[in-house]
Amino acid sequence: MALIVQKYGGTSVANTDRIKNVASRVASYHARGDKIVVVVSAMSGVTDNLIRLAREIMPLPNEREMDVLLATGEQTTIALTAIALHAIGVPAISLTGAQAGIVTDGVHTKAKIRNITPRKVHDLLNQGKVVIVAGFQGQTADGQVTTLGRGGSDLTAIALAAALKADLCQIYTDVDGVYTADPRIVPGARKLSEISYDEMLELASLGAKVMQSRSVEFAKKFGVVFEVRSSLNDNPGTLVKEETSSMEDIVVRGVSLDKNQAKITLVGVPDRPGVAARIFKVLGEAAINVDMIVQNISHGTGAPTTDLSFTLDKPELLKARKVIEQLQSELGFRDVISTENIAKLSIVGVGMKSHTGVAGKLFETLANEGVNIDMISTSEIKVSVVIDLAHGEQAMKAAHKAFLGS
Repeated sequence: MALIVQKYGGTSVANTDRIKNVASRVASYHARGDKIVVVVSAMSGVTDNLIRLAREIMPLPNEREMDVLLATGEQTTIALTAIALHAIGVPAISLTGAQAGIVTDGVHTKAKIRNITPRKVHDLLNQGKVVIVAGFQGQTADGQVTTLGRGGSDLTAIALAAALKADLCQIYTDVDGVYTADPRIVPGARKLSEISYDEMLELASLGAKVMQSRSVEFAKKFGVVFEVRSSLNDNPGTLVKEETSSMEDIVVRGVSLDKNQAKITLVGVPDRPGVAARIFKVLGEAAINVDMIVQNISHGTGAPTTDLSFTLDKPELLKARKVIEQLQSELGFRDVISTENIAKLSIVGVGMKSHTGVAGKLFETLANEGVNIDMISTSEIKVSVVIDLAHGEQAMKAAHKAFLGS
């Protein structure tokens, strides 16, 4: 008998037939005596539809009300999943994030989990029930509904597994595991049997859609080994765990392409101490995550100025522009230019620590494809470049072939 946390994503619960399939899988674990906690996302497309409805009324809706609205997606799924289990004779009960004891900070639309008090979940498991928890959401100490940001159901599952001291955490999705690249773009992509936390963290933060980066970070911090696998078959998945020495034999573990990026350039920013600090402090206070930053200093006559460019997630572009434009008169930069027609291509692997020439090989590969590089960012185990969105998939295929052979 084991205590298992299972998370099912939006495609795994996309309709009632798939919810019944989830119920059947959960029932098989329950029948052998396991204690099961099921974390579910909103049904595929529901969250996007709720966002669309809100923006039909107001382009930039109030974030507190957006949290109240978006939390209903997962609440629909937990009830339907409980009903599906009841229909096949399995005792089950649904809980919202708040009812499951998930307490967050007060940052609406991207809250962080402060603590989990899983006493109620333990009590229900001891009664022999399957506990179904709404992913992606929690509640502040003063009772405000919050959501955890994109992919927050992964974080809910990992955090619950840590809090419950679960024996196993399984992340069910519509793919068999973690691949060397998105198999929908690169047909030759291969499934990995295992991957380190650091590699998975980089891939998740760089656009790979299998996992949300904060959930991987949480798993690493608390040592939660988890498996990414498909809800549509019984194939073994990919284990995500601590780095082992054998992992360094492979230079590049995976290639990712993030099409959800936008870029803002501030033109003619006065080149004096404190200006960049002011810009990024205000963005931080608005809870806008900035990724890559490039600054080019002017060498002409007159007062020195600089062009400052940075990338961020597309959904935050409108909010970021509004924040930046409020600074224009204060800081005196000439113009604000933004674009959504970019993509971030990245190669990742712990083997880069002990191998040289990786970045050069990537740049040469892209040059041979006629792909221009706009921005570059590197770390010990990854190289990322910003390129034109129109060349994204072509560049991803070329990079995968150069480093992974197909």
